[in-house]
Amino acid sequence: MNNTNHETTLAIGQYMTGVGQRARAASRIVGRADTRAKDTALLAIAAALEAAEDALIAANRLDMDAGQAAGLEPALLDRLELTAKGVKAMAQGLREVAAQTDPIGEITDLKYRPSGIQVGRMRVPLGVIGIIYESRPNVTADAAALCLKAGNAAILRGGSEALQSNQAIAACIQQGLAAAGLPADAVQVIETTDRAAVGELVRMAEYVDVLVPRGGKGLIERISREARVPVIKHLDGVCHVYIDDRADLDKAVAVAYNAKTQRYGTCNTMETLLVAEGIADRALPALGRRYQQAGVELRGCPKTRDLLPQAKVATEEDWCAEYLAPILAVRVVKDMDEAMQHIAAYGSAHTDAIVTEDYSRARRFLREVDSSSVMVNASTRFADGGEYGLGAEIGISTDKLHARGPVGVEGLTTLKFVVLGDGQIRQ
Repeated sequence: MNNTNHETTLAIGQYMTGVGQRARAASRIVGRADTRAKDTALLAIAAALEAAEDALIAANRLDMDAGQAAGLEPALLDRLELTAKGVKAMAQGLREVAAQTDPIGEITDLKYRPSGIQVGRMRVPLGVIGIIYESRPNVTADAAALCLKAGNAAILRGGSEALQSNQAIAACIQQGLAAAGLPADAVQVIETTDRAAVGELVRMAEYVDVLVPRGGKGLIERISREARVPVIKHLDGVCHVYIDDRADLDKAVAVAYNAKTQRYGTCNTMETLLVAEGIADRALPALGRRYQQAGVELRGCPKTRDLLPQAKVATEEDWCAEYLAPILAVRVVKDMDEAMQHIAAYGSAHTDAIVTEDYSRARRFLREVDSSSVMVNASTRFADGGEYGLGAEIGISTDKLHARGPVGVEGLTTLKFVVLGDGQIRQ
C-alpha cells in the first residue's frame, strides 16, 4: 500500500469512527424520546420533502444522467429514478409511520410467579442501525423514518450512483430532526463513496448493533462475509406462483400476469411460474398471449414448450435465476407436491404463492412452504411493507432469526425482560 492509499484509509477510518461515536450518543437520546417528538420529526421531514420536490428531482436527474453515462442496467436505473410521484410516496410513507402506534416501552406477557414477582417483556430499541443500500434513494427516507419511530439512531450508506439524491434527502431529514429538537446525529448519511467506508461500518461492533444491507447479491454476500455485527438480510428474490389444477382460471391468469409484469426490477416479482399439468393446456396459452404482448421472454420445460412453442428452452440455471427483467421461467408440474419440491429446491425463501379454490390445499401450501411470505390467490407483488400495513419497510428479510419478511418498525426493536416486585427476596 502506498502512502496516499494508507493516508486515505486512515482518514476514512477516523471519519467512520466519529460517525459511530456520534450515532451511539444520539441513540441514547432518541431511545428515550417520547412519541410526540419522534412523530413531530417524521411529519416535519415529510413536509420538507414535499417542499423540496423540485430540488430532489433535479439532484436525482444528476444521478440518472451519470448512471446512464456509466452504462447502468435498466433495472438499476428504474430503482434509481425519483419522480414527483416518488417524492409524494416518500412523504406519505413518513406520515404513515408517524401514525403507527409507538411500540417502545410496551410491556407484554406480564405474569405473576409463585414468589410474588411479576415477569414480563418490554419492547425497546435496538440502538444503532447501519443500513447499506444501492440505487433506491427512497430507502434513505424510509430507513430514517423506521429507525426514528423505533427509537434507533441510523447510519445510512447509499450507493455512489445515488449520491446527489441521497444528500438532498438527507438535508430534508436534518430539517425534520431540528424541528423536533432531536439530535442531528440521529440520522447520518455517509458522505464518502469510498468502499472502504463500508468495510469500516461492518466492523464497528462497538458502535453499531445491527446491519441491514439492501442491494444486489454481491453486496449482501460481501456484508455477510465481512461483518462483525449481526445482519438482517436477504440474498435473492426467486419468487414463484403455482397454478393448481383446482384454480379459478381467470384468477390464475390475473395473478400470474401481475406477479411478473407489474414491475420487473423488484425482489417480490415472480421469476418462475409453476403450472399443474391438469390445467396447463388452458392456463398457459392464455398467459402466453398476454406475456407475449407485454414483451416477456419465456423459458420453459419440454411440456411448457409443447403448449407455448415461442418459449425458449429452460436450463437448470433458469430455475434459480432472479432475472429482475422481462424474462420468466415456466415449468409444468404433476401436482402441488411437485410444485413445493421445486420451490424447496430452487426458491430463495422470499415470497411464493398458490392459486387454488381448494381450501385444504391452500392451508397445506401455507403451512409447508418455508418462505418469509406465503400467499393464496394473490400476486407476489404484495410482499411489501406498505402493502402489509407497516407504513414502509427497511427491507425484506429471508433470515429466520429476529426478523422475517418485510421489516417495519417492530422489526427494528427487541425485547428485554422486566420484573416488578414489592420487596421480594429469593429464598
